[in-house]
Amino acid sequence: MFRTEPHQSPEIVSLSSARTAVVRGQDIRFEDLREFYDSAFAALGEVLEAEGLIAVGPGFGLMTREPTDSLDLEVGFAVDHALAGTRAAASGVEVVPSEIPGGPTAVTSHLGSFDDLAGAWEGFMGWIADNGYTASLPFWELYVTEPRPEMGPEELRTDLFVPVSGADADEHHRRG
Repeated sequence: MFRTEPHQSPEIVSLSSARTAVVRGQDIRFEDLREFYDSAFAALGEVLEAEGLIAVGPGFGLMTREPTDSLDLEVGFAVDHALAGTRAAASGVEVVPSEIPGGPTAVTSHLGSFDDLAGAWEGFMGWIADNGYTASLPFWELYVTEPRPEMGPEELRTDLFVPVSGADADEHHRRG
């Protein structure tokens, strides 16, 4: 799912599913996302360490429904082995096992500010439709670059993923 170099343009890849440890949120308003992500990643760090789980890639945010004025999402990490049930951090935030789906998936990289992600998603979804694919849920963002206070927004990289169907996607998936 993760590759070192950014995707220069959208493409269709065949992904294997990945087991994850996540914090779930429902009806999270956009203005509350930063706080939700901060508390989720704090809880994830605590629980992963306590359970001896190793993150095998960058953090992600997986949307389980189309965004409206709020989101239903999972924030987490792909992990080296399954989390054995629900675990609560000291804050009370619950971390649960989940999975990122495998199969034919459209992927692209967004280089720049998180504030520009809505436009990146709009363009990416347009590319998917314009190329004859049908998008499905869930879709997710992989936060390849961990933000640091001293970095500029141009240094941020977020990879966008959308499961797709269509003749070309299905053929690509069979080729694997």
